[in-house]
Amino acid sequence: MRNNITYHKEGDYLIPDLTIENDNKNYHIGKYGHLRLKYLKEHKIGFYTELIMVGQLANHLSDVNEVATKMVSDTVKKLAKQEGINEELKATNQLEWVQAMNNIENRAEEIVFKELIYR
Repeated sequence: MRNNITYHKEGDYLIPDLTIENDNKNYHIGKYGHLRLKYLKEHKIGFYTELIMVGQLANHLSDVNEVATKMVSDTVKKLAKQEGINEELKATNQLEWVQAMNNIENRAEEIVFKELIYR
């Protein structure tokens, strides 16, 4: 397979005419997508550069955000059920319920960070 690349001259140099195709989609990057972006820029510069070059960075970040959000939600539900944190506790002792749910959400996010965001 042979690609025909065109060039233009700037001074004494031939510069390739490279463009990234724009699919005109609006991506929602969100909290987890931004965390992933920061991680890629600081620790995976090669992969980050590759995603930019093939025009897939926004798509990747959007996908990561979507999967991470679902993982956190599912993990929170699972842990709350395992630990008996339910609507009855919420009705009888709101403060304890909020404390328990915040603890569960923090643990769920830590799991997602380790398994998805920072890998």
